[in-house]
Amino acid sequence: MARRGEVLALVQAGGQGGRMDVLTRERAKPALPYGGVHRLIDFALSSLVHADLSDVWVSLEYQVTSIDEYLSGGRPWSLDRNRGGFRRIVPQTGTGPATESGFAHGNGDLLLRISADLEASGASTLVVCSADHVFNIDLGPVIDEHVAAGRVATVLTTAVTKRDASDNVVVVAKRDGTITAVEHKPSRPSSTTVATEIFIYDLAVLLPTLRELRAELSGEQEDDDSGLGDFGEHLLPRLVKTGRVVSVPMTGYWRDVGQPRLYLQSHRDLLADRVDVFDHPGRPVIAHWPDRPAARVRAVGSCSNSLLSPGCDVSGEVVDSVLGPGVVIEKGAVVRDSVLMEGCVVRAGAVVHTAVVDERCEVLAGARVGARPTARLARDEDIVLVGRDSRVGGEVVAGARLEPGTDTGR
Repeated sequence: MARRGEVLALVQAGGQGGRMDVLTRERAKPALPYGGVHRLIDFALSSLVHADLSDVWVSLEYQVTSIDEYLSGGRPWSLDRNRGGFRRIVPQTGTGPATESGFAHGNGDLLLRISADLEASGASTLVVCSADHVFNIDLGPVIDEHVAAGRVATVLTTAVTKRDASDNVVVVAKRDGTITAVEHKPSRPSSTTVATEIFIYDLAVLLPTLRELRAELSGEQEDDDSGLGDFGEHLLPRLVKTGRVVSVPMTGYWRDVGQPRLYLQSHRDLLADRVDVFDHPGRPVIAHWPDRPAARVRAVGSCSNSLLSPGCDVSGEVVDSVLGPGVVIEKGAVVRDSVLMEGCVVRAGAVVHTAVVDERCEVLAGARVGARPTARLARDEDIVLVGRDSRVGGEVVAGARLEPGTDTGR
């Protein structure tokens, strides 16, 4: 088992998350809550810690302050050490060539920008995880197998629907798992096997490959753009040509929740007991818990097939929904098929249906937010998104998007 000093982990948590619309206007996507008390970044960090990886770097770019306090220097995951442990990687300028400083132009390009740090780490193996997926995997045996087999890269994969395959990197592999081709977000995917954005790299091969690609591609780009883009565009296809890149199927639940429909559908899956990520006592999903008292359902309230976080106070009706910490549902209010984040208040007589309501929002008395969807699976056009610190009154139609700080109650 190769771990301390030999294996370095990197969580790529810097993406803007534009597809989540108003929910990521003022926060990094990995800071989005999931299941009430967790954040998306918890899944990557927890899996790495449970694999006995002591050196974990987190790359941050967009809305860094929105996630910094939550990360707390790695303390919730016991990564706050005097030697190694948690390291926060942020964009820098003046550190080298233009293509190695400033903001990254994709997750493949990011690896080039921190390549000098990766080389200086002295590690021989790099584990890379994205921070906008829901999963729980035992990475230890996968890392050991990767090192023992002398692979250039190991790609964790899973099977999805054809529609979801078009939003991901499709992997084509032989029966023995050797990857022969990859397709970057194809309109007509050759298979429904996709990369889960969990990779294990041999740094001795990765680093020169990154620099070779920069030399080939950067002349066609702007001065600060290496041209590498995301990993599925150039990096992974180049590594596949070595014949030593292998697909390892992931067991258990995995979902990319970087779109509203996927985010809500994953919460529906959670309530339907289709999400097994919290079912592993030996490798719990570690979170930075809120300091709140136990949730309360009052005598006049009711709660059915829902999750209530600490500090919730329910006097109304909650059905098929997930309530974040400190959410208040007043008498006569109804919340169905929705996700309400920390500190939201739904006043008496209001109805919220098929909506994702961000932190500290107030739904005023008698308001009507959203409607019952006609489709079985979640669709973006059915989901109301309400940005944080909004005050919502009147009627909000299905599919509406309210920017942070919106006030429709005047």
